[in-house]
Amino acid sequence: MVSQLIMTILDWFAEMGYMGILLGLMVEVIPSELVLGYGGYLVGLGKMNFWGAVLAGVAGGTMAQLFLYWAGYYGGRPFLLKYGKYILIKENHIFMAEGWFQRYGVGVIFTARFIPVVRHAISIPAGIARMSVWKFIFYTIAAVIPWTISFLSLGRILGENWHQIREITAPYVIPAVGCSFVLIMLYIIWKKKSPPPIVSVKKIGRFPDK
Repeated sequence: MVSQLIMTILDWFAEMGYMGILLGLMVEVIPSELVLGYGGYLVGLGKMNFWGAVLAGVAGGTMAQLFLYWAGYYGGRPFLLKYGKYILIKENHIFMAEGWFQRYGVGVIFTARFIPVVRHAISIPAGIARMSVWKFIFYTIAAVIPWTISFLSLGRILGENWHQIREITAPYVIPAVGCSFVLIMLYIIWKKKSPPPIVSVKKIGRFPDK
């Protein structure tokens, strides 16, 4: 069951409608699964439009990851090691995410979103490595969209049992991790087989004749 404190916060978010979903995911004081599951429940009650909730969820989820990206970009590892605990990011989360990012490259920004623990912290090494912000946003949105739609849909289907959403989805975590690893390996293979870019060298002058 969901604690009374979490329900109080969720009810407060619900009073704000779509903005509540956006803030709930952006601040993430409550796991995104519960925020989206409750949002799906409200959709089922007719208090929200499904696609409006999807838009709010994608915006909030992306902004949350951008916050971590900028924290890594401007603050670096020392800043996050010192203050990460205040946003529920532990030291081992940062080192694990860095290892994934260094090993698998930018493609992990998409696949890691479906893996517990790593999915939030992976934005940090992307910022530290100065990854292109537009490429980061693209990969993040590509992962946040199916995540948002899935949990909103589950919340709507479960109805009053929406609070069981984490228990119901738990058996699918390992297959999701497996699929993510497969996607990562396919990305690595594709990158290795891709031909290097052709660089045009412009002739800018001649050496003097001897």
